[in-house]
Amino acid sequence: MSVRPTNITVSIIGAGNGGQALAGYMAYSGCRVRIYDRSAEKVSELNRKRKIELTGALNITGQIEFATTDILLAIKAANIIMIATTATAHKEIAIKIAKHLEHNQIIVLNPGRTGGALEFKNIIDISGIKKRIYISEAQTLVYACRLIETGLVNIIGVKSHVLISALPASDTQHILEILNPIFGCFFAAKNVLQTSFENIGAMFHPTVVLFNEAVIERGIPFYFYRDMTDGLANLIEKTDQERLSVAKAYNFNPISAKDWVSYAYDGVEGNTLCERMQNNPAYYEILAPKTINCRQITEDIPTGIIPLSELGKAAGVKTPIFDSLINLCSVLLNRDFMAEGRTLKNLGLKGLSVEEIIKTIQ
Repeated sequence: MSVRPTNITVSIIGAGNGGQALAGYMAYSGCRVRIYDRSAEKVSELNRKRKIELTGALNITGQIEFATTDILLAIKAANIIMIATTATAHKEIAIKIAKHLEHNQIIVLNPGRTGGALEFKNIIDISGIKKRIYISEAQTLVYACRLIETGLVNIIGVKSHVLISALPASDTQHILEILNPIFGCFFAAKNVLQTSFENIGAMFHPTVVLFNEAVIERGIPFYFYRDMTDGLANLIEKTDQERLSVAKAYNFNPISAKDWVSYAYDGVEGNTLCERMQNNPAYYEILAPKTINCRQITEDIPTGIIPLSELGKAAGVKTPIFDSLINLCSVLLNRDFMAEGRTLKNLGLKGLSVEEIIKTIQ
């Protein structure tokens, strides 16, 4: 792993697993790093330690400048704003910071899930600011990781290929010029529809939780990926086929979920999706959630399945499995996910044709 010193100020929004992993690595790489989180307890502990240690697949330590519960302080004069919260928080964050953004700041959603950059830009546009802001989204988080404790993160795996795109796509090269000296895994996507259609997690997460609902409710622990069965893997592939069909309507041919597991992680073997899920070392120790009211549903349905279904509707592509997942998860958790999710209206795309949608993101 080569590290090149940088002279960049980075604001990490969110001090969860991914946020602390990014903060530790970017600080180690020479960036001036400050972290925002809502938890005063977590912020206090980070300020006490002033460092984040990464262990496992990486063994490095990065010194941070400070942590804060004041998001406006965190983003002030930052060159890069790395948003590593759940995707469901993107809208709230955009509303909070829109009028306080500065010229030429780069926003990276880590990851954007489906339609993240579109939702973020729509909110900034509504706010009426005229500053030159670069908005982008990554296809997925760079790391498979888990917090051991505040300031100490277990890096289970490091992805070697992560697509990234700006909105509009013409800004992507500028963002890569800033990020590439720090990360070697980012590659330019065609546009944010490609990164959105590459939301593989939305294919895995809700299906595994939904079809293990009784096991989770009984409190029986299991490994989320390693305990995959052939039947559930088959359902995931059928679900994934709807994603591929929607993408095709927008002239994209994204990698399948089965092939992505081997593409994103080096050395994964297996002929089937089930085998690849079971044989991926980065997935070995990841346990299932202890409740069905978990981000694998509360995040992946509104920011993954719903926008994919909505983009399908705009293109005249039927998505019965997506729609069933939305309905079943809404009933199961007694929530109206359609009301809170990334609909075409919330993405600023309502009433647009496929051609018009593509034109808006170039």
